Amino acid sequence: MDKRVLGIVIPILVVIIAVLVFNTPFSEIKTQTSNEKIGLVINSPSSSVSLQQLDEIFTDASSSGIGRSNVYLFWNIIEPVEGKFDWSQSDLIMGLNEKNNHKVTLYFSIINGETLGPFPKWIGKPTLDGINQDELVTALDSILSRYNIIDSVIIAGETESQFRYNEQQIPVYEKIFSNVYDRIKEKHPDVKIGNSFGLHQVINKNLEHIVSDLSIGDFVAFSYAPTDIVNQINTNPEEAIENLNKIFEIVPNKKIGFFEISWSTNQLVGGSYISQQKFIEKLFEFYVENEAKIEFLTWYRYTDQDKDSCVKIDQNIGDQIISHTGGGMGSSDYLIERLNNYNCNAGLIDVNQNYKLGWNEFKTQIQMID
Repeated sequence: MDKRVLGIVIPILVVIIAVLVFNTPFSEIKTQTSNEKIGLVINSPSSSVSLQQLDEIFTDASSSGIGRSNVYLFWNIIEPVEGKFDWSQSDLIMGLNEKNNHKVTLYFSIINGETLGPFPKWIGKPTLDGINQDELVTALDSILSRYNIIDSVIIAGETESQFRYNEQQIPVYEKIFSNVYDRIKEKHPDVKIGNSFGLHQVINKNLEHIVSDLSIGDFVAFSYAPTDIVNQINTNPEEAIENLNKIFEIVPNKKIGFFEISWSTNQLVGGSYISQQKFIEKLFEFYVENEAKIEFLTWYRYTDQDKDSCVKIDQNIGDQIISHTGGGMGSSDYLIERLNNYNCNAGLIDVNQNYKLGWNEFKTQIQMID
């Protein structure tokens, strides 16, 4: 998973909202034309949000014509006690997606960039070959059995960062993936499973061979931010699309999922409203041209976030703290500052809920596809 996504961990609004969502009469659920292959990561501008605000956020995001969103469920949150699942937070998010007619791409990390997990405390901190595959299959099966709107699963994100200095572990992971894949497919044959890679990291650090080695499963997914190794935007929209086209050379024989595609409007990192709009225009041209090869395309993300709630170098996920070091360079305040500034302003709407040029372009392009 791209490190920017960690700011989207499920809001702790829990039971009250979940009850309201699931008790909404079917006749009151809004139906609309949507494109199941086009998605949007739906977030709030701050870590504090009311029931009404969250419902309105989902409704507004869905008005764009999207038919998909990402949901990030971490094992330590969903199964804090062995064999006892806590559905309160996931029911909330899944309920809002169901209410708005979204399919879901599930991110369930056993690999999270350079970090393994996060795992529940009762599992501890296993090495890659120490992960109990029976427990992993049970957890995934429980999630997929509860939420039938999930049609795709990513179990490793920023996979290239995990194996950059540990290529000898690639065969270990291949065996884990193959076993989990086969067993999940027995019960959920229509759910597609794959891994995700950070395309900008792959290109910047020449890690294409790791992607080729791990092009397994039903699809290969990518996150993409048009940035260099210091988290600065270093391409124009046309050049960024050329980078996306490189994927088909790296992975010629699999469907491609665009898990998190973004372009920040923050001027400090080289972004602007106009360049974001232009990139979205070019992105949809790319999508139309290559639709047959694409499993899904999801924009990261709906709204900007206040700086206080954006991703930092250490991120709390339940009872675990996950550190992203960015290939050993994350200790630099310069890099962290730019990552956070990129991340805080990657939305299509600003923190005051003013629409950017990119929002109108995004909606227009989806309508043109339909």
